[in-house]
Amino acid sequence: MIDYRIIHTTRYRYGEPVTIGHNRVHLRPLDLPWQRCRRFELDVRPRPATLNTFTDFFGNGVDYFEILESHRELVIKSSSFVTRLPPILPNPDATPAWESGRQGQSGEGGDVRRQSIFALESPMVARSPELADFARPDFPPERPLVAAALALTQRIHREFRYQPGSTTVATHIDQVLEQRCGVCQDFAHLAIGALRSLGLCARYISGYLETDPPPGMARLEGADASHAWFAVLVPGVGWVDFDPTNGIIPAQRHITVAVGRDYTDVPPVKGVVLGGREHVLSVAVDVLRLPTPETP
Repeated sequence: MIDYRIIHTTRYRYGEPVTIGHNRVHLRPLDLPWQRCRRFELDVRPRPATLNTFTDFFGNGVDYFEILESHRELVIKSSSFVTRLPPILPNPDATPAWESGRQGQSGEGGDVRRQSIFALESPMVARSPELADFARPDFPPERPLVAAALALTQRIHREFRYQPGSTTVATHIDQVLEQRCGVCQDFAHLAIGALRSLGLCARYISGYLETDPPPGMARLEGADASHAWFAVLVPGVGWVDFDPTNGIIPAQRHITVAVGRDYTDVPPVKGVVLGGREHVLSVAVDVLRLPTPETP
């Protein structure tokens, strides 16, 4: 069991005053069998005229707020206190054959409508023969689904270069496939597109990852960032997570915030403003492991 404090600060500086702002944020970590959000605090400046919390279609906690006073700067700071438990991971080679997970064959995981939507195209993830061909080397007939998905995850990690600035939030996965570089969001979208092109249910996960500093260097505050990975629906097991940026099945250092079809369902901050013209955005994230209480 590991306790974390996550501080996520988003700052917008506007070229001209903003008179009205409507925003919604996905910053509240989910409660899951392997994760508990013990406390969540949201501080918005200027103070919102309205602040409401609701649960979206995918089961995520969403905070919506309105700012009705003129401002040139918006600061959104969330503080989350999360306990992460060891996940119960299946033996990759003991899971059902991947063909059994194709849309229409898997009845696992509860609400069928909420499952099947993850096999369809979404705003940032199209299905294509090219993506299916990309996945096929790791999905020979009758290979166990988790073993196949892990092989795809590790191949993306080996063959694609992590390169911040090489893509934007709007970059299409065809471009990522061609240029062989991107960031965590791109690699998650690529894997999801490949899996859906085979008829499997795959979903996007937004969250955080505890990172370590280089050897011999002090940890830098604000050095952590939002992270993204994906999950596959496995018959008889449920959703199993995979992190293609690091080529692993996530464990205790991954903290899940929200799930959706792709990034467009779960951006950390999304809104509309009246005024402002151009703006400068800065984001800082700290994932802090809290000391383990000593046993008397």
